[in-house]
Amino acid sequence: MRIGLFGGTFDPPHTGHVLAASDAYEALTLDRLVFIPAAQQPLKQGLHHASAADRLAMVRLLSDGDPRFDVDAIEIERSGLSYSVDTLEAFASRFPGAERFLLVGADVVATFAMWRAPRRIAELARLTVLQRETPGIAVEKAAMVGALRAITGEELPAPLVLDTRRVDVSSTEIRERVRMDRSLHGFVPDAVARYITERGLYR
Repeated sequence: MRIGLFGGTFDPPHTGHVLAASDAYEALTLDRLVFIPAAQQPLKQGLHHASAADRLAMVRLLSDGDPRFDVDAIEIERSGLSYSVDTLEAFASRFPGAERFLLVGADVVATFAMWRAPRRIAELARLTVLQRETPGIAVEKAAMVGALRAITGEELPAPLVLDTRRVDVSSTEIRERVRMDRSLHGFVPDAVARYITERGLYR
């Protein structure tokens, strides 16, 4: 079994997340891709705008009905700071024979040394950087891989860098659109947009 683990704050989740997940699912020939909303990311303490329960509900709406995707509340149920190494240890116990891929954004390359137990993370899952194609300013794949291997060691499998389609949408922009009372159609699934409205989020 090949499992992709896609963590994040998802505050809120949007179409860019779905497309990146779809690209990873196909490129890695995954059997399942699991969205894992963080309770509280250590490097983003105090920066969440919606509660963990609301973010979990929105991710479930985002992936609802898509047989490729699952949602796991492990980090929210664990509460406290969400360390990827703890989540990966849990998945290694649940699926000891599975190939595990930790899906991260390109911005992680600059901060990965600050994560808890980065080498252990690389032992538990193949680091997979989702790099949005941006002509002219994209960091070279070789440089990304080299920077990560300098942290995790050369003897472990090299991280992967996957090209994903460029989608100019962000959670920050969506929150701003809500504050300005603009439509979210096309930015998030309709079910997520309704949830944001009904719960009065981001206002």
